[in-house]
Amino acid sequence: MWILRLNMSDLSYRLEEVPAKYQHLGGRGLTSTIVHDEVPPLCHPLGPNNKLVFAPGIVTGTVAPTSARVSVGAKSPLTGGIKESNAGTSWAQHVANMQIKAIVVEGQAKGYHLAHLTWDAKAGKPKVEFMPANEYAGKDLYEIFPKLYAKFGNKVSIAGTGNAGEFGYGNSGVVFNDMAGRPSRYSGRGGMGAVMASRGLKFIVADPAGAPGVVLKDKALFDEGRKKLIDALRAHDITKPKGGLNTYGTAVLINILNEAGGLPTRNFSSGRFEGAAKIAGEAIFEGNKQRLGKELYNHACSPGCIIQCSNTWHKPDGTEHVSCVEYESDWSLGANCGIDSLDDIAELVRLCNAYGLDTIETGTTLAVAMEAGVIKFGDGKGAINLVHEMGKGTPMGRLLGGGTAFAGKAFGLTRVPTVKGQSMPAYEPRAIKGIGITYATTTMGADHTAGYTIAPEILGVSGKVDPLSPEGKAALSRAFQATTAFIDSTGHCLFIAFAILDIASGFEGMMEECNGVLGTNWKSEDAAKLGAEILKIERAFNEAAGIGKEADRMPEFMKYEPLPPHNVVWDVPDSALDSVFGEM
Repeated sequence: MWILRLNMSDLSYRLEEVPAKYQHLGGRGLTSTIVHDEVPPLCHPLGPNNKLVFAPGIVTGTVAPTSARVSVGAKSPLTGGIKESNAGTSWAQHVANMQIKAIVVEGQAKGYHLAHLTWDAKAGKPKVEFMPANEYAGKDLYEIFPKLYAKFGNKVSIAGTGNAGEFGYGNSGVVFNDMAGRPSRYSGRGGMGAVMASRGLKFIVADPAGAPGVVLKDKALFDEGRKKLIDALRAHDITKPKGGLNTYGTAVLINILNEAGGLPTRNFSSGRFEGAAKIAGEAIFEGNKQRLGKELYNHACSPGCIIQCSNTWHKPDGTEHVSCVEYESDWSLGANCGIDSLDDIAELVRLCNAYGLDTIETGTTLAVAMEAGVIKFGDGKGAINLVHEMGKGTPMGRLLGGGTAFAGKAFGLTRVPTVKGQSMPAYEPRAIKGIGITYATTTMGADHTAGYTIAPEILGVSGKVDPLSPEGKAALSRAFQATTAFIDSTGHCLFIAFAILDIASGFEGMMEECNGVLGTNWKSEDAAKLGAEILKIERAFNEAAGIGKEADRMPEFMKYEPLPPHNVVWDVPDSALDSVFGEM
């Protein structure tokens, strides 16, 4: 296994053997550890001393189900702290199959360049060729990706950054190809696209031809664990074939959260949206059925996924509009902006993909602009025009590209739903207290994926708890954050958590897969312990960057503005927030 370093200052690369301390790390655990070890905490995120780290998960590149994930880490230009954002894509598998444990991008180049990553069969190791990429700058990613496939072949995979990254936006993501070659899979949060562009790196094209693949230390144990996990995923109502996610996609949550009064609406002024049914996963399923004349079930975002929750929305004439309309995108560009047209939402998602924008941060920023009177809530066409301004880098576009907190300050607003500079996702913390504690205390800025307490609070996974009650939620969030940090390191999609939290054999299977790859002897109870060590490393970086427990707080407006329909405020005491990390 190798650590591949791309030095953009002199367009050189080197391969290093994986040091002992990194041998059992992957994904988030590895990106966060390398950032902690090598990036000065007080450096400018877009300056020469930041580094961008890509790391496939521990089991990525194997036949483990739903495991083609890659973590992208750096110091975030949005939060000023450590960041990990991950995506599902064949790029992750291709890099892992070349026996690359991590790619570390350092230094800064003049202009933009492409790194072509291939396997050197004669030398028995990866090799890199740098190529000029200025011709791709300022272009629509839907235009560029087909050109890259034409140049390098249709079996390669692509990681890159779009216009938003080139402009240095805090809401820029790193884009990856999906199974159909679309530029639609994103490590979206935290401005990682801007960090990539600031290195002078436009694309990494990975061609795995001839690569040896991942070596298993104990194939029999791996196979046993894989079977257990597959059985659990195929049995659970949420993850099984033609279950909730496969049929309605992640947007199945729109109606569920709306009914719970926890769907943030019109810039977090309400927990219920009267247009929810028009944009929900059920509406996407029925709309496609009407426009195509047949039922359309969802597809995988990456190789080996058996959950298959990625949808495709079609235009009235039956042609494809965009893939995919995720719950978070559907909410941020829909309910949170008061927009109830799936066609407008789909176009907003497509534009975010084309320009390299994080759909969550973009939607919450548009809602802040609506709050400020730039356009009216519900104005889908006006929102589309504003996203075009972001993509073109106009003065208004650059203001909005700075993210929700930046725009809120520029417009002089008090209702700005952010923590540590990052906007909140699609779950209202006043109505769902556990997820609010995760927003407040995670090292990543407001982030639902850091500790998804929605599972028990709303979906009843791993036992049902009252979402409106703050009791016991600090411990709940702590447990979810620690376990999630480990799952993010395995390379599995976080959605396996629905099954493994309810089916113990599935959890055992995940651990046995990791043991089969690494030769470790981890048990299920070790997952939270290993994840807690990752959180400690991330916390240490943030504290050195000046982000301490004082930043683990919710926006003030949530403490005094009651949220309809339950008319509740944020009432979790600061002592409970401090206890999340204080007891680790």
